[in-house]
Amino acid sequence: MELTNILYAAMAIGGLGLLFGLGLGFAAKKFAVEVDPLVPIVRDLLPGANCGGCGFAGCDAFANALVKGEARPNGCPVNNSDNTTQIASALGQEATVGEKTAAFVKCNGTCDVASEKYEYYGIKDCQSAAYLQGTGSKGCEYGCLGLGSCFNVCMFDAITIENGVAVIDEDKCVSCGMCVDACPKNIIEIVRVSGRTRVKCNSKDKGKEVKAKCQVGCIGCGICVKQCEDDAIHVTDALAKIDYDKCINCGKCVAKCPTKAIVN
Repeated sequence: MELTNILYAAMAIGGLGLLFGLGLGFAAKKFAVEVDPLVPIVRDLLPGANCGGCGFAGCDAFANALVKGEARPNGCPVNNSDNTTQIASALGQEATVGEKTAAFVKCNGTCDVASEKYEYYGIKDCQSAAYLQGTGSKGCEYGCLGLGSCFNVCMFDAITIENGVAVIDEDKCVSCGMCVDACPKNIIEIVRVSGRTRVKCNSKDKGKEVKAKCQVGCIGCGICVKQCEDDAIHVTDALAKIDYDKCINCGKCVAKCPTKAIVN
């Protein structure tokens, strides 16, 4: 009798399993979402970093956008040129590899040249420190806090904190932009690597006010503007800004900058 009960129970469980399996199989076919066969091909040619540097929510979303014609093959800053070329070929497009870019920290206010308003002992995170009095401990409210929010989000080991300021390794940087979003001071931007002449300052203060906080800050004096023969540099909001499309990296502004805020 017990053996019969066990047999009936096994048959019932097996029957339910078969019924559910058929039901799931029917549902899978009924509600299946058609996937363009190009999507997995393109996806396999992406790096899988899911960094969001392409502007989409990861590599899967970017692959779908590529196949739909909503993105360009060179839209992934992490991908190598060979894979980008193969993606373009698979999509029947012409491969174009853009000029190398990298993140740039617009601050040179290291611990030995920039003043501090107070000594900070809190969490090693710029975003947390920026909420404190005076938007952080640094004398210049526009300067790098050096607590590593950008370092923490970089997946490519391209950022180090040296003497209180974030430093970018351009060989490792893939321009994903995660550090740009993580910086509460908005002092990181993506620039062309070929544009070697750069202003390492983000201060909107003027003259003596700048020098009281940082020895190497831009004082908006305009000497650089007078030196440039290519109209590539202008002072806006008391801060020198370079037009990389016009700059020829001649170095004249670098040589004449009184505070050495312009570097090459």
